[in-house]
Amino acid sequence: MPAPRSRSRRGNVEQSGPAVCRRARDGGRAEPAQQHRAHPLSRLRRDQRGAHRTFALTLMADIADTAASEATRCGIDTVEVRRIERLLAETASEDLNRIFSAQELSDSGEGPGRAASLAARFAAKEACAKLFPRELALGLIEPIDFSVARDGYGAPQVVCSARAQALIDQQRIRAIVVSLTHDRVSASAVALALAARSAAPIAGRILYYALPVRRAVILENLRRVFGAGVPEGEIKRLAQAHYAHLWRLFGEFLRFRWLSAAQQAAIVRTEVDALKHALGEGKGVLILTGHFGNFEVATIAGLARFPEMQGRIHFVRRAIKPRWLDALVTRRFRQAGFGVMSKRGSLDAILERLAAGDVIVFPFDQHASPPDGIEVEFFGHPAWTFKSLSIMALATGAPVLPAASWRESDGHHVLRFEEPLPPIHDENVNEEIRRNTRAYNAALERLILRHPEQWFWVHRRWKQVVRRRPAAKSTRYY
Repeated sequence: MPAPRSRSRRGNVEQSGPAVCRRARDGGRAEPAQQHRAHPLSRLRRDQRGAHRTFALTLMADIADTAASEATRCGIDTVEVRRIERLLAETASEDLNRIFSAQELSDSGEGPGRAASLAARFAAKEACAKLFPRELALGLIEPIDFSVARDGYGAPQVVCSARAQALIDQQRIRAIVVSLTHDRVSASAVALALAARSAAPIAGRILYYALPVRRAVILENLRRVFGAGVPEGEIKRLAQAHYAHLWRLFGEFLRFRWLSAAQQAAIVRTEVDALKHALGEGKGVLILTGHFGNFEVATIAGLARFPEMQGRIHFVRRAIKPRWLDALVTRRFRQAGFGVMSKRGSLDAILERLAAGDVIVFPFDQHASPPDGIEVEFFGHPAWTFKSLSIMALATGAPVLPAASWRESDGHHVLRFEEPLPPIHDENVNEEIRRNTRAYNAALERLILRHPEQWFWVHRRWKQVVRRRPAAKSTRYY
């Protein structure tokens, strides 16, 4: 009689690319930060020591080594299936939607394997959150900021919330890959963060050394934004990529005037649906923007494709040096049918244009000393920021739309207007202005991190302001 065939204890395995950390291959010793748990839902927690944890880590070690060399950090988590079964039995549907995405609930099905599938996805959420131990401890990120979806081949992919994506971009993480496994008893996941590596064109590398204009300022700004979590080599490559961007920007600016109208329109792709919808409200529109990409070329060429907007768009600008360059830029804007206003002394004219339903474009990424500015956070550091935009928005009710431009790898430019930012109201007027101004800075942060090499890093954005004390009045005694 043949011997009975042994059943494998290995459960279902889902892998997304080669994702495993060297700790798993060396015996499963996790970093202290990976053992830290700061999020609630304590009934889903379990001690990771024991047979299930060893089994999961051994299984994860089967993943290839290619991505491990690119990994900056690794997160591991294990969840007991019976805890998820109890969660499903005791939790209302609307509360489940706060833990799992609609896609996760759909992918897990309704059969007997539903709890195990959701357990694997919850372990993946925890593993992704452990990639950011400091932010997890401070409450800046939570496991629910991550979810798992399947790609076209059925492999699990990590989907991030807006704040998780901003954190990933700021820490220069190219992608998070995840591997899931579960059996009838437990589910485990490994999440691996792959480092981003900026491409530094030869022109940028040459200019970085040969013409180091404000190189110290650029490096200081990059270190301030990306912090100690990004290697110095990546900071240097970002700076070189920025020099290459400035080189291309200068060449595009000089060549632009010789292009025909058709050629100018062909180099820019526009996304203006949000702007058109906001114009329909009849309150005017305030555009929150900064020095992104080739902001002069993309704006002129992109908006010139919409003749119905001619004469209705006005740029609030600060004079630039040298004077001949400022005069050239101003002339090009006016020739394209745009109005140009100074940042000083133009409040009445701006309010008049908003009342007429026009568009005011406000570059918001420059230093603003008092009394024009207030000190609010920008990339985690105090920065003096214009308060006039929030004052105008609150006084007129005009929507504030973030907008940015950037250059694609093929040389084409994109000009995008995003959905309006919701206004923040507070009984204290000063606090209301401060909170809205901070929200505008947060919107700029998201835009900058999408294409960091194409922002204007040469500007001293975090310039310190020395506050002078008023002279003490002399007191006479008679």
